[in-house]
Amino acid sequence: MSVLVNKDSKIIVQGFTGGEGTFHAGQMIDYGTNIVGGVTPGKGGQEHLGKPVFNTVKDAVDKAGADTSIIFVPPAFAADAIKEAAEAGIKTIIAITEGIPVSDMVKVMDYIKDRDVRLVGPNCPGVITPEEAKVGIMPGFVFKKGNVGLVSKSGTLTYEAADQIVKQGYGITTAIGIGGDPIIGTTTKDAVEMFMNDPETEAIVMIGEIGGNLEAEAAKYIKETGNKKPVVAFIAGQTAPKGRTMGHAGAIVGGKADTAQAKMEILREHGIHVVESPAEIGKKVAEILK
Repeated sequence: MSVLVNKDSKIIVQGFTGGEGTFHAGQMIDYGTNIVGGVTPGKGGQEHLGKPVFNTVKDAVDKAGADTSIIFVPPAFAADAIKEAAEAGIKTIIAITEGIPVSDMVKVMDYIKDRDVRLVGPNCPGVITPEEAKVGIMPGFVFKKGNVGLVSKSGTLTYEAADQIVKQGYGITTAIGIGGDPIIGTTTKDAVEMFMNDPETEAIVMIGEIGGNLEAEAAKYIKETGNKKPVVAFIAGQTAPKGRTMGHAGAIVGGKADTAQAKMEILREHGIHVVESPAEIGKKVAEILK
């Protein structure tokens, strides 16, 4: 069992022959990820990085059996790329693209809501099941296989947390970077729920940030379902002034409950192990799993 992607996932790259797509697809192939091809309209029938190029996602599904897609399409066209993948029957769509207009994402969410599809992102580092499949832009060498599920709004903190967990002698089942935009496909709660239902995951690390209520929703779910697995959490942005946008488009402190301190309180009240500094994540995981 693994969450979202594994060695058997058949992955295509949308925006395969562009600069970003080429670079990251090459890295994913080097990692051992099962990339079955890519999509660039008008370049179907060619080969790129030793893999077939298709004109449409439907071609990739029909001819290569693709079930997972990673999107490196420029922001203006990325929403259409997500919709195309969903329509073609792709089950897991990982949108890396940063800067997709919020109005486009509103339409995407409406389009996919009744379809059997899981969207991760946009503006995210992707998903990695260590030693099986890296479907994203994270540095693969940081991650080792293990029993800790990792969900994060921050790319760099995902790598930092994984590195600490590995240095403590543990590893990761799957790491999911959900992205920092205001409208995203997979929420913190969605990711936590997948880990709670994954028999290989024994503990969960949740990295959040100021703004929005994703972490509070996840905490509520964790408590309501009986705190079945220990959860360690860190909230970034503890020194952020109110009303300031911090890096991620979704990290805006609006009301009182949006501040890091308020979120940390809520998480503690729901039985979650909250650490004050990202440097404590690995130690806390080791403490819990010993």
